[in-house]
Amino acid sequence: MSEPGPLPRVRVTAPVRSAGAPRAARVEPPPSEAENLFVRSLIRSQLRLALACAFGFVALLALFTIVLGVLPELDAIVIAGVPLSWLLLGFGVYPLIVLVGALFVRVAGRNEARYRSLTDDS
Repeated sequence: MSEPGPLPRVRVTAPVRSAGAPRAARVEPPPSEAENLFVRSLIRSQLRLALACAFGFVALLALFTIVLGVLPELDAIVIAGVPLSWLLLGFGVYPLIVLVGALFVRVAGRNEARYRSLTDDS
């Protein structure tokens, strides 16, 4: 039994246009001053939201860690050989991440819906 040889190379090219055929140009009108204002407003509101969510997450995480440091009694409670404070640090942070992420997505969607309602032509 013989092994098949290498496959022949194939050259892939774009379709050939005739020399006289005009290129289909997509012309969009330049954005108006109001559209520029709306876009800048959307960008600023999304930036404020992102900074607020990031700052809030860091603040809640710091508060969570401080509370665990202030309550050393949590180390006395052991579940499956692991102190409760470690379990809270290991698994208690994930719901916080999901909560902040869900809040961000919800408010960002609201901001974008408000932008679409301002720019909607109908």
